[in-house]
Order: sequence, then structure tokens, then C-alpha cells
Amino acid sequence: MRISNTAHDDKGDMGGDVGRAWAEVVSTARRTTADELVVGTSGNVSARVGDVVLVTPSGVPYDRLGPEDAVGVDLDGRQVLGELTPTSELPMHLAVYRSTDAAAVVHTHAVHATAVAGLVDELPLVHYMAGALGGPVRVADYALYGTDELAHNMLRALEGRTGCLLRNHGTVVYGASLDQAYDRTAQLEWMCRVWLTSASVPGGSPALLTLDQLAEATRKLSGYGQPRG
Repeated sequence: MRISNTAHDDKGDMGGDVGRAWAEVVSTARRTTADELVVGTSGNVSARVGDVVLVTPSGVPYDRLGPEDAVGVDLDGRQVLGELTPTSELPMHLAVYRSTDAAAVVHTHAVHATAVAGLVDELPLVHYMAGALGGPVRVADYALYGTDELAHNMLRALEGRTGCLLRNHGTVVYGASLDQAYDRTAQLEWMCRVWLTSASVPGGSPALLTLDQLAEATRKLSGYGQPRG
């Protein structure tokens, strides 16, 4: 295993932060398959530790990944950790890290989200949890997977948002942690399922929130959960 000075300790092993982050990357990737957000080796997960981006490798089933399979690159895409080839979607992950304060990125091929991405240019405001993603979720224009063009289209759709849909492809969501990125991914898939379900009722027309209603809910969401400290 090749390890740069930014990702190892004095004994040449993965540093504590990097090792823990890789374990979380693998665990999160396995959740995407367990929760049927991806099939096989589709989708990918990454986490940033300092200037190192840990990312799932290309074409390797997640249940086969162990500590010795860690893959890391710098923000320019140069591999600094491991021997396995990084995911083909590395340009998308790096674009997020270069343009935002993200600490983690989750990309899936979730069924309902992918279906919605082929129907509309923006997920209709069927639920206030859109506020957790920064507002109405946009659909990025289609481009071939693994390309800089797709990364560019994704960034346009992510402006002011923490998640977006990818036309004929899937989802990209980021967060301050892998748990947050994954939870936002699950919420996005759920909202897509809700809209598809309600829109499929014969003669039905789903009631949608106004932007003012969404803004009100978003302000309330900012204080959701247990008080810190």
C-alpha cells in the first residue's frame, strides 16, 4: 500500500483520523446497498480528512472492502493512499470539496430519485424537508458519468443546496459528516418517492408548498433536535 506523509503515522500505518474515516466510508457504502439506494457496485462514497479525500474504489463490492483497501487522493486527484483505482466519479467528489465546506459526499442511483430526475427539472415542493437541502432540489443536466462536464453540471445544480438530482443518473448529496450526508440522501429519496406516489393517483394533483412556507419550515428546522451543550 502506498501512503503519503499526509495520511500515515510514524510507523507507516494509516493515521487514526484517516483509519476511522475509512471505516466510516466503508460502513456508509454498505448502508447504500443495504437500503437499496444502489445496486451492485454503483454509487460511491467519500470523506475528507485534511487534504486527503478517502473514496470508495472502482468496481469493488463494498462487502469485500477492508482497512487494507483504503483509497485516498489529494484535492488535485493525485492518489496518495492505496493501490486500488478510485471511483470513476472522482471528478464529482473533488468538485464538491473544492467548492464547498463539505466533509463527506454520498452518490447513489436511488430508484425514486433517478425516476424523478428523468421527469422534471426540479423536485416539486411536496414536503418541507427540502429545507434540509437548502431549498427546492434541482436536476443537473445529463452528461457522461465520470466526466468533468458532469461535475460542472452538478455544481450548477448544487448552488445554494447540499444535494441535487442527476438527469438519468441518480443523486449527489454532501454534509458536514457522513451521517449527515447519508441522512440527507435518504430524505431526498423519500421526498422523490412521496411525489411520485402522490402524482401517480389518477386525476390527482399533489398540493405543493410555497417558497414562503418552505422558508418558514427551514428556519424552524435550523433549531431541530437536542440543544447543544
